[in-house]
Amino acid sequence: MLSRSQLLQNIKKLLISQGFKTSDIYDQGSFDIVARKNLQILLLKTFQNIDSINEQNAYEMKQLANIFLASPIIIGEKSRNGLLEEGVIYERYEIPSIGFETLKNMILYGEYPEILADRGGYFVKIDGNVIKQYREEYSMSLKDLASLAHVSRATMYKYENGIVRANTETAMILEEILNTKITVDIDLLTQPQKEDITYSDDVNDLSKLGYGVISTNKSPFDAVAKMKSSDKHSPLITNVEKNRSEKTLKRMAIPLKDLSMVTTSEPIFIINNDKIKESIGTVPVIKSWELKEFENSEELLKIIKERKEN
Repeated sequence: MLSRSQLLQNIKKLLISQGFKTSDIYDQGSFDIVARKNLQILLLKTFQNIDSINEQNAYEMKQLANIFLASPIIIGEKSRNGLLEEGVIYERYEIPSIGFETLKNMILYGEYPEILADRGGYFVKIDGNVIKQYREEYSMSLKDLASLAHVSRATMYKYENGIVRANTETAMILEEILNTKITVDIDLLTQPQKEDITYSDDVNDLSKLGYGVISTNKSPFDAVAKMKSSDKHSPLITNVEKNRSEKTLKRMAIPLKDLSMVTTSEPIFIINNDKIKESIGTVPVIKSWELKEFENSEELLKIIKERKEN
């Protein structure tokens, strides 16, 4: 079994070999690595045992994935029930969780899993249109097909209308009856359907400019902010005033810049210290008092642009 460090290195090598731009490895937060290829962004977390993720980390990972329009994926070696099987998806807190070989098959060969492990066994999603097309072609009623597949008419109706998943045994029987593939591959690399983002209830200077703000506890930055009214502006990732030394801030600027390049977001510091000039490294600095004076987001973005160019 691979260590987490080995697993992370293998993931990074795999992604780079296929043209992904990857971040550095951050192995203490709600994600370990971010990767981007064109408009496709992956937010990845690794565990030897995928049951190690807790609800808080999973929640933050899903929130960040929504902000960055990324696909969150957990990659591991085993669960409490044993080694992760190739081609099978195990969900943890609604985040798809897979083994390295499953990731490798998707990245290298475009082979996507179709089996979901859940309580009670293995399940697949059925393409109801295929069932309906073949059933009508062979002049079969729902009851006729249900009888052949050893399920109820109500269950067959749910399969045909995409209401429930089928267990793998039933799916195999249906494929034998209809002599065609009816299961649906699950493309984990495609951006999932966007969910509502739960922003902080705190009313702060960024929220007054129209940003929704998420404070993070398990990430290399303190907060991420996104315009509520539009997706045209890049998200902001920021470290905020916490009486940190300039030396510490310089060290924090490195992951801030690194992650901004992969997630196509804007990195900034929001601090009070007047001794610090307009940037730390190449990351723009916005003073807290300046932020209070901006009347809209355009003024903030203009200052960020000027300080980046300088």
